[in-house]
Amino acid sequence: MKKKEFKRQNSSRYKRSKKSWRKPKGGDSKMRKDKKGRPALVKVGYKKSESERGVHPSGFREVLVSNPQEVEDVDPETQAIRIASSVGKRKRELILDEAAERNIKVLNAKRREKVGSEDAEENSG
Repeated sequence: MKKKEFKRQNSSRYKRSKKSWRKPKGGDSKMRKDKKGRPALVKVGYKKSESERGVHPSGFREVLVSNPQEVEDVDPETQAIRIASSVGKRKRELILDEAAERNIKVLNAKRREKVGSEDAEENSG
């Protein structure tokens, strides 16, 4: 089920107001009064069922991992891992190796390398 996108009041009218949701608070606000033809308000009725909540679009439940030992507790059938942002390059590679060995999906497997450091090495050699 696709997530409903709620727009901020008058975000389509003015460039200065961002689209991110803010509750309409004006006394005469048509959107706050829930008039027909206006954008939808955030309500508890839009909540997903409990089984759908916390599920990544890939269909797996996310598990945050900080070291290779935590990969052992992950169920490859229903869970996927996300490597914590504080993990360094060496430990990240160990986690990726462990995950590949156990056939576990890694949601942020691609490592963003620093472009400048590679260029500097090639030019110096």
